[in-house]
Amino acid sequence: MAISTLSKFTVPLANDQSSASQGLLMPKLQYRFRAILENFGVSTPRSELTKQVIDITRPNLTFDTVTLDVYNSKVYTAGKHTWEPITINLRDDVNNSVTKLVGEQIQKQFDFFEQSSAASGIDYKFTARIEMLDGGNGASAPNVLETFELYGAYVENVNYNTLAYNQSEPVSITMSIRYDNAIQTPTGTGIGTAVARTIGTLSTGGGQ
Repeated sequence: MAISTLSKFTVPLANDQSSASQGLLMPKLQYRFRAILENFGVSTPRSELTKQVIDITRPNLTFDTVTLDVYNSKVYTAGKHTWEPITINLRDDVNNSVTKLVGEQIQKQFDFFEQSSAASGIDYKFTARIEMLDGGNGASAPNVLETFELYGAYVENVNYNTLAYNQSEPVSITMSIRYDNAIQTPTGTGIGTAVARTIGTLSTGGGQ
């Protein structure tokens, strides 16, 4: 079967919407990623966390709904937005590298010995990067397809999880990370890139 026939494995579109030879687009794969936490804890190398990641959720954005009551109808507009926390699961290790870094970050946020808080967010907030990769490795270095950059991050919740005699699974540490803002890079990828706002009738359903 000729490779060109792979173009048949797709949804048929109008001639002016897509190339006739264009088939399915190659999907990004869930297991091809890298998570990096910059300025997390105080020990080095912080790359130990990257190697111990089990899984991580990508950002989730929610807009408040503003309801405007107008005569016989209701109109809805977008209000303030909220970046929902992400969750990251880490394998704990026998060298205590992961638990040490996590503990240091928690201690930066609040000194549990002295029972004192940090003076400001700059004293403990960090940056998180979630990179989607193309699968390269070794001599063929991976290309970064997309990056979510999370700014003003801190640990909202840490769970050292369960120990059990009847399980053989690695011990894990789960963190919920809250952050102030997120953008996608490179520029032009998505969130964080300026787009034109066109005023027209499509949004309201009006006609000529």
